[in-house]
Amino acid sequence: MVGRVGWADVPAARMLSFKHTHTGERLSVTYQEHGSNLPDALEAIDRVLRDFRTGEVHPIEPALLDLLHDLAHATGTSSPFHVISGYRSSATNEMLRLRSGGVARASMHLFGRAIDVRLADVDCQALRDAALDLARGGVGYYPGPAFVHVDTGRVRRW
Repeated sequence: MVGRVGWADVPAARMLSFKHTHTGERLSVTYQEHGSNLPDALEAIDRVLRDFRTGEVHPIEPALLDLLHDLAHATGTSSPFHVISGYRSSATNEMLRLRSGGVARASMHLFGRAIDVRLADVDCQALRDAALDLARGGVGYYPGPAFVHVDTGRVRRW
């Protein structure tokens, strides 16, 4: 049939799993089906990735979720993303910036466009390399605390 969309053309469901390292919260959720984001799932993700210091919730950019989904696929992980930092309020970001030279004044975390993660079954260097291969935003590698920062900003690395 001309003009009919076949099953092969329908995007697969997209799922993510998280374990927050500071709160202990876990979430496994399908956030997109048939190419459409699921509002209840996005709200659940926003809650888990909130600023754990202040409790402030902010929308997480769906493009960041797609990046994480593709990163999970690229690494072949069966582990949830262990979240070190998702959204950050301006108060939290400023506090961290004053404590450390590595926190940007206009961090992507402030806008729900960045996350710091690790995977239990993927070496951090391999996670970093997979993120760099995707070339879809910033990638920061922190071997000491063993995590990788990914964001949806311009492509860059540190």
